[in-house]
Parts: sequence; C-alpha cells; structure tokens
Amino acid sequence: MMGKAALIDAIALTNRGLLATPAQKQSILAAIANLEDFNPTPRPVEATNLLDGNWRLLYTTSKALLNLDRLPFCKLGQIYQCIRVETTSVYNIAEIYGLPYLSGLVSIAAKFEPVSDRRVQVKFERSIIGLQRLIEYNSPVTFIQQIEAGRKFPGIDIAVNSDKQQGWLDITYIDNDLRIGRGNEGSVFILSKT
Repeated sequence: MMGKAALIDAIALTNRGLLATPAQKQSILAAIANLEDFNPTPRPVEATNLLDGNWRLLYTTSKALLNLDRLPFCKLGQIYQCIRVETTSVYNIAEIYGLPYLSGLVSIAAKFEPVSDRRVQVKFERSIIGLQRLIEYNSPVTFIQQIEAGRKFPGIDIAVNSDKQQGWLDITYIDNDLRIGRGNEGSVFILSKT
C-alpha cells in the first residue's frame, strides 16, 4: 500500500500537476485510490472541525485551474481553497504572478450544501479577477474578511448566476492536514491545511 508520505512525495515534483507526465498521473491516481480506502474520517462532511480552514492546493487534474498557468507572461502562484463552515462558504483563490505590478488574482466565492455524508453541492456566487495591488491583496485570510464585509473590488467583480454555475465535490479523504476531493467533472484535488 502506498501511504500518505509516498503520495506527497509522488506529487512533490509535479508543480500541482502542471508538470505531471502520463505515467506520473497514473501512479498518483493509484496512490490516491489507495489512501481513500484508508480514510480515517468515515463521514467527512460532518467533520466540520477538520473541513474548516484554509487549504492549499498540492495537486489537481483540473484543466480549468491548470490552464491559468497558460496566460501570457503569467505563472500560476499558490491556489487556496478556504472553507468557512459557519457560513457554508467556500473561497477559491488563485494567485497569478507576471510582469512587475501585474501580479493578479482569480477568485470565486461559493456556497456549499451537504447532500450526503461525503458530498457537497457547490453553487458559485461571485467571481473576482484583478491586480493584487489594486485589490490590496496580501493573504487569503484578509481578502476573505474584505469579501465578507461586503467590499466591492476594482477589476472584474461580478455576481455569478448560481443556477447555471454549480457542481458537486466528494470529499474522499480527510485528516488533520490532508484532504482529497473528486469533482463532478472528473477532476481530483489534493490539498494541505495551511
């Protein structure tokens, strides 16, 4: 059985999946499936103390996220998923680095609703895209506080029609510092708690 440490090692050199070869992808998916069989948390959605907090993306197969690295003159920085159980909110934040003064941010705010003991329905509500310096971005935590305080941001800050923009996520493994999820488009996500 390939354990948690082996999975972390396997994804370490892939730059969150951007550099993963087909062979690496296969062995990582096998390692994920192994770990999911030994999920220490049988009802992940109810483990609110584990779910709540700020998570950093370690690996994904999501083309939507990995394609952010293909923007001209840009490199994908850290990607965070911050879960606030109390308000059933989730914030996806991707940091984009490029030319001086052109570091950007792509963020989506959503609401989640448990639909089983491991699946949440996600409804996207707001998309914020802009330059970090104009948004005055310095960390996910302060950015989320500003969103929750109702700030309107310079750049593209739009409400999303949540009837059309929704999906689901299965939490297939969670412990104190690692979470694995599988999305409705077949994507896999591995995140570590920050």
